[in-house]
Amino acid sequence: MDEKLETAEKKVLVEIVKLVQKRGMQGTGGGWKDFLNSYDKKFGSSLSDPSKRSNDVLVSFLKTFTKEDDLKLFDRVFRGFLNRNILEQFRKQSLDNESPEQRLVRLTLEHPQYPLDYAFPMGDEEWLVTKLPKKSTMMKSNAMVAVDCEMVLCEDGTEALVRVCVVDRDLKVKLDELVNPNKAVADYRTEITGVAAGDLEGVTCSVADIQKSMKKLLSDGTILVGHSLHNDLQVLKVDHARVIDTSYIFKYEGAPIHKRPSLNNLCKSVLGYEVRNPSAAHNCLDDARAAMKLVLAKLEHGDIPLVLEYVPQAKMEKLLIHRIPIRVSREEISRVIPGNVTIEVKPFKKAQARHYSAFAVFNSPQEADQAFENIEGNEEKDSSGLPQKLVTFHRGKGLTASLYIRKMPRDDSQCQVSSNKRTFQGEETSTESKKLKTDQKAEEERMVNSRQLDDRLKEIERLKQELKEKDDHLNEMEGLKQELKEKDARIALQDKMISNLLKKVDEMKKGPRK
Repeated sequence: MDEKLETAEKKVLVEIVKLVQKRGMQGTGGGWKDFLNSYDKKFGSSLSDPSKRSNDVLVSFLKTFTKEDDLKLFDRVFRGFLNRNILEQFRKQSLDNESPEQRLVRLTLEHPQYPLDYAFPMGDEEWLVTKLPKKSTMMKSNAMVAVDCEMVLCEDGTEALVRVCVVDRDLKVKLDELVNPNKAVADYRTEITGVAAGDLEGVTCSVADIQKSMKKLLSDGTILVGHSLHNDLQVLKVDHARVIDTSYIFKYEGAPIHKRPSLNNLCKSVLGYEVRNPSAAHNCLDDARAAMKLVLAKLEHGDIPLVLEYVPQAKMEKLLIHRIPIRVSREEISRVIPGNVTIEVKPFKKAQARHYSAFAVFNSPQEADQAFENIEGNEEKDSSGLPQKLVTFHRGKGLTASLYIRKMPRDDSQCQVSSNKRTFQGEETSTESKKLKTDQKAEEERMVNSRQLDDRLKEIERLKQELKEKDDHLNEMEGLKQELKEKDARIALQDKMISNLLKKVDEMKKGPRK
């Protein structure tokens, strides 16, 4: 381990020290700040930001850890960075002769959103970090498997895996398992997941069991395929570097990079069929197969441009409800919105999510507009200039919650392949060119996600600034604490000197003993 630490890049050392701080871990010399106070007599812990410390300081601190569990944790972090370095080196070396499959891996890694979406926690003992082979022959493997997962909402506000499906390149099932969430479930979301409470009776399979299966499937450089794959990896707690994300490799022509097509729209546009019936629950086996088919279509036909075509929205009978706290139920939402309304929860797959979104569906656009006017809340504009209201309400037992309710846009958009659209082999197609019907529901979801992303990016920037200010303040506080310690030490010394002097004065007053 000492050799790994001494030759590691600074960013790796910084990541490990931050992880140690977060977990409150201690070496033989105590924690990070304890170490700094004894190691650096000049600045001590007043300069506690690991990124502002030299490699020598970071390495010296990490060498104070000798417990086997601590060293295993460090090793997991090293493996994660090593996988990415191997992949990056291979990418640079193989540009001239890369396989079509490796090109799609590269397109995924080069997407601007990749560093944000795939920034998984380093070193968590519950996570499986797959080991990439160093041999270039294995790194050139074109073996692929596709995955999709279904999750339920738990009472502690987290999401838990309940079903996982994996298929190979030939669409044969390699894994189809129900998983015991091992915690109290608040909402099975059966209308979305297709999984009910009764389906999990007697199920003993755990996430750890699934990880063992995934480890075997992803050996020897196998590529993992999925749509918005980071969501599945998050709930599986699997960090695998060689991936193809179908939401990254298909792009809208002339649209911002964050506008990504939904799986259903891609299937309609590229494969010529809908993977989901609007009235039916998801089937993760169908979704896994669809993701693999999309990759195979991309390999066969190359770039397939997607065109945004704006069409008037016929019905405006919905209001968007977003930033809903995860603990607020559908029934509570319906009590906030006046009128005859149906709450339609939007599917979301982000593990550990704190908020979700839904649609309030009315019988007519007029009812939706009237309901919005009758809702009590602070009206403002969202990032796209659409009117929305911030609503705060009582949940009972002295608890309150807040959410946003927003009008829908007057225009919607449709994902469509340009006139030279090719349909995937094996699916029934017409000899005549067809114009796909507007998938209104999926497109509403896409536009909502786009606007929410804008809002979240702004919120992230604001939080970054706050954190920077707080960090500067904490550094200043640490400096003041150090000064106070030094003053206390000087005062204590002075008190001792004064006490000694007073004793001598008393002795002088008493005079010599007779």
